[in-house]
Amino acid sequence: MTPRPLTIAYLYTTFPKATETFMQREVIALRARGVDLRIYSLFGGGGTFAGVAVTRFSMWRLLELVWVIPKVALTRWDVFGVILHGLLKRRPPSWLNFWENMLGAGFAGLWYPEFRRDPPDLIHAAWGGAPATAAWTLHKLNGHPYSAAAHAYDLYEHGGDWWLYEKLAEAKFIHTSTRMGADTLTGRGLAPDRIHVIRRGLDSFPPLKPLRRARTPLRLVSVARLVAKKGLRHQLRIYAAARAAGVAFEARIVGEGPLRAELEALARSLGLESTVRFLGHCDQARVWSEFAWADVLVHTGIVAPSGDRDGLPNVIPEAMTAGTLVITSPVAATGEAIHDGETGLVADVDDPAAWIAAFQRIASDEGLAARLQRAARAWVEVEYDAHRNAERLHGLLAEAAGR
Repeated sequence: MTPRPLTIAYLYTTFPKATETFMQREVIALRARGVDLRIYSLFGGGGTFAGVAVTRFSMWRLLELVWVIPKVALTRWDVFGVILHGLLKRRPPSWLNFWENMLGAGFAGLWYPEFRRDPPDLIHAAWGGAPATAAWTLHKLNGHPYSAAAHAYDLYEHGGDWWLYEKLAEAKFIHTSTRMGADTLTGRGLAPDRIHVIRRGLDSFPPLKPLRRARTPLRLVSVARLVAKKGLRHQLRIYAAARAAGVAFEARIVGEGPLRAELEALARSLGLESTVRFLGHCDQARVWSEFAWADVLVHTGIVAPSGDRDGLPNVIPEAMTAGTLVITSPVAATGEAIHDGETGLVADVDDPAAWIAAFQRIASDEGLAARLQRAARAWVEVEYDAHRNAERLHGLLAEAAGR
């Protein structure tokens, strides 16, 4: 008799999302292992993906909470009281995080009858915000086993998610994609044996491109959302200093975001109009063509005033896979992939001279460039294989579901 496939309710904030291709690869890899995925998108997204219908939560349904909340308060005070206590005992770190948690709780309050009628083997929250709140609340209401992920945004934005500890404390396991994240979770009192570092990954590895023999002018690319944590103001000032030092280069910035107008104005004020191009949002095919064009991926990540920072941006291992060399700032978990002088180069964003020296080394030292490229590719083939990493995640999901 053929065993019934593992059924997982996967909760996302928004799915599919153009800037979160790593989430899409995870779904594809789990589907390839026969997992029956029920995908719920709490805000945005919807449609179908990889042959799976994506159930998009309608915000209009939140109006039903007018009568659902009194019902839950009267019949399930054991759950409602916990949520009410959480609301009263401390202030949320931001209004956005408050509403993220309320969205997750609202989803659970409205969907728990459906989950009770047709329960999955396990609920998995892909993020520690609204999805984890929904999974935790569904667990409280129906007893569903659940697991959850916690990544850099959940851990660091405004000091971290409002209810993160409570939500993760009862999860069967916790998925994070960096050792930095695991250390932070352990430091907050969560049991280390339930925290698993499983990186994202690529479905396949393209052929390693040859290095350009004459890397002058040096071709630089940055792929990033135009937000504070990407350090793009620093990046433009580094480019201005490099030009003043006589370094020949061309730079492209791929990405969109709220800082675009400000960054374009800064580029003009620094006289970089003819040297730096802003390409806006590009699809994945175009991003890979930019990797093919570029000699170097430039990553100038910083800790934003809100506390937000990158974990290990997926663009770094993607560039390493393609054979594009990487220069990065030593912030967050970038050092887990880029070991200075081994798999890439590291320079502080407040030290333009260090960046200039790194540009010059890559442009002129053929042996160094070749060693960095080979070692970077070797790292991603071990650490960034989506199928190998999905196999680990699948095993944890099955174990958590009692399968």
